[in-house]
Amino acid sequence: MKDSATAAQQARPAQRSTRDLTRAAVSGWLGTAMEFMDFQLYSLAAAIVFDKIFFPDVSPAIGLIAAMATYGVGYVARLAGAVYFGRMGDRIGRKRVLYLTIMLMGVSTTLIGALPTYATIGILAPILLVALRLIQGFGAGAEIAGATVMLAEYAPVKRRGLVASLASLGTNSGTLAASGLWAILLAVLSEDQLLSWGWRLPFLLSFALMFFAVWLRRGLKESPVFEERPDVVDGVALSRDEVESAITAVDAEGPTGAPASEQGSVLAAGIRQRKGKAFFLALGLRFGQAGNSGLVQTFLVGYIATNLAVGRSVPTSAIVYGSLLGFATVPAVGMLGDRYGRRAMYLALSLLTTVLAFPVMLLITSGSTPGLMIGMVLGLNVGVLGLFSLESVAMAELFGSRTRFTQLALAKEIGGILATAIGPVLAATLTAVTGSWWPIAAMLIVYSLITFVSAFLAPETRGRDLVRLEDAV
Repeated sequence: MKDSATAAQQARPAQRSTRDLTRAAVSGWLGTAMEFMDFQLYSLAAAIVFDKIFFPDVSPAIGLIAAMATYGVGYVARLAGAVYFGRMGDRIGRKRVLYLTIMLMGVSTTLIGALPTYATIGILAPILLVALRLIQGFGAGAEIAGATVMLAEYAPVKRRGLVASLASLGTNSGTLAASGLWAILLAVLSEDQLLSWGWRLPFLLSFALMFFAVWLRRGLKESPVFEERPDVVDGVALSRDEVESAITAVDAEGPTGAPASEQGSVLAAGIRQRKGKAFFLALGLRFGQAGNSGLVQTFLVGYIATNLAVGRSVPTSAIVYGSLLGFATVPAVGMLGDRYGRRAMYLALSLLTTVLAFPVMLLITSGSTPGLMIGMVLGLNVGVLGLFSLESVAMAELFGSRTRFTQLALAKEIGGILATAIGPVLAATLTAVTGSWWPIAAMLIVYSLITFVSAFLAPETRGRDLVRLEDAV
């Protein structure tokens, strides 16, 4: 067992230069961009062509549901990845995990572009698709969480919301790149060309981005917060038994060792706190963004193309325009969170999304292309990107440094399974049964109200010391 005195010496500050912060910011942005580009490529393909390529022998409605189900199955693997890589990141550091996750995502996404179709190998085609989707999800389960933790732990306290928002700006960049690629393909290729070979191009092109992201992360330094943690010795976190032994040894020294006693109190606060409150609050905060994202960025694209007699390029173009506006929305919300607090901004945005749910759907289903565009852009920026900007910092601040990676990853992925993965399948089923769009608006309201209530119950976390081992509540 490592000497307890060594653990007591770990509180010295870990120095990082502006260059280090810049590299961490670019790495976090690029990795998250790649993660969301991979998943957005898949979600758009599932909404636009996968029902015909991998599920051609069923009705259009059932094909869309099956395609959405293969989209959702990746979230099960994301949960496994969150547990595995989250615990690894809390034990040996954030940097090593981020290197592994981006490799898994990039390779599996590239291989999706090389898959044979149902017409070539029959039922084996969707089986292989699901297998690659599971591998992709296993790596992605910790990517956004890891990038979020790394950026929040690198950022200056007064600019933490702005810097951490780069993680969500990365998802916005990934959405833009994926939607832009699909918009180009839909504009220049015929239906036959798209179904025969065009759909492969976005997946194969993602390999170049993976190569650059891996190169960038090789030179990234570890999170300064991880290195400052009092329970980390020689780059590895002490086990619970080792921490308890360290606390016992410090207590045995009595009142003469004041610094050591203080260190023992810090360790005890982190190891003996009863967990759960912060996790469930974070899960609720996640629900609005995750659920709204699945509806706006995934389901509505297929629903509009299938049910509203609108060209497939229209909803993908709307996502592109919304993502472009998001380059202003995301940092603006991050800065407002730094100024007014995370809680106030969460309450405002989730309430605004609730109020706009039916007006947005009325615009989308109005039969007017400009109205559809405005509705999609509003839904994406207010209900998805704005909430994601806040999520990138608030969830990191809710958790203590000893279990931050694991708890944040689990909150994101469980929220993803309950909202993003199930949501599009549920929406496809409800709209098919009712023959109307109102269930979509109702789901947007429910998701946003869950986040509103969670924000109301949560403490304000702006400015919290991220080195502390215990959760905020």
